[in-house]
Amino acid sequence: MARSEWTDRRVETIVGNLLRAGVIVSALVVLAGGAVFLIRHGFEPANYRVFRGEPSELKHIRGVLRGIAGLHGRAFIQLGLLLLIATPIARVALALFGFAEERDRMYVGFTAAVLVVLLYSLLGSA
Repeated sequence: MARSEWTDRRVETIVGNLLRAGVIVSALVVLAGGAVFLIRHGFEPANYRVFRGEPSELKHIRGVLRGIAGLHGRAFIQLGLLLLIATPIARVALALFGFAEERDRMYVGFTAAVLVVLLYSLLGSA
């Protein structure tokens, strides 16, 4: 069975498509969430005297998934933002895989270090 070659050009193309798809999908999810939110709450009067931040249940992935199951617009918006944050992390992980397939040890090391820093900043601070 012939293995396809992982060239720099192929990795560039795949990474570019991944970034493009990640941004488009996250934008569509945020747009859908905004539409749901406006349909449900668009005619409510705005109260600018009191600041109400994001509900605490939407600050965790489990709460976001529950909100999506309940078709809450804010949960869809939050999911879209999470997808947008995950897109560059997936890009670095894909680049790591591509460099490993090319057997480029130096870039594997640098990319692994960047991935560890990204994941720590995302997950380690929680």
